[in-house]
Amino acid sequence: MSFSQNKNAKASIEVDGVCMMCKTRIEKASLKTKGVKSAVWNVRTHELKLIFDENKTALDTIQKNIAAVGHDTKTLKATDDAYNSVHPCCKYREDEVVEEHK
Repeated sequence: MSFSQNKNAKASIEVDGVCMMCKTRIEKASLKTKGVKSAVWNVRTHELKLIFDENKTALDTIQKNIAAVGHDTKTLKATDDAYNSVHPCCKYREDEVVEEHK
């Protein structure tokens, strides 16, 4: 007997970022992952709330796509090349940029 996966699985992960441009980039990378139905990232809390079809994708696939556009999650760090591709305003690894967004 096979169990079907949850078509509306909910997950919440932390994704680093600092501004509305980051929000757009993170949500777009999530939504372009086949099977992701909803992706909402909170600029203040860094929480990304997801609804996705487990038959079509997995949380680690979504995180890989987020890292590919330059954003770190708790379990996956973006490559330096990917991180360096983000707008200077979005350099969340730099303390002075984080301070400017407070």
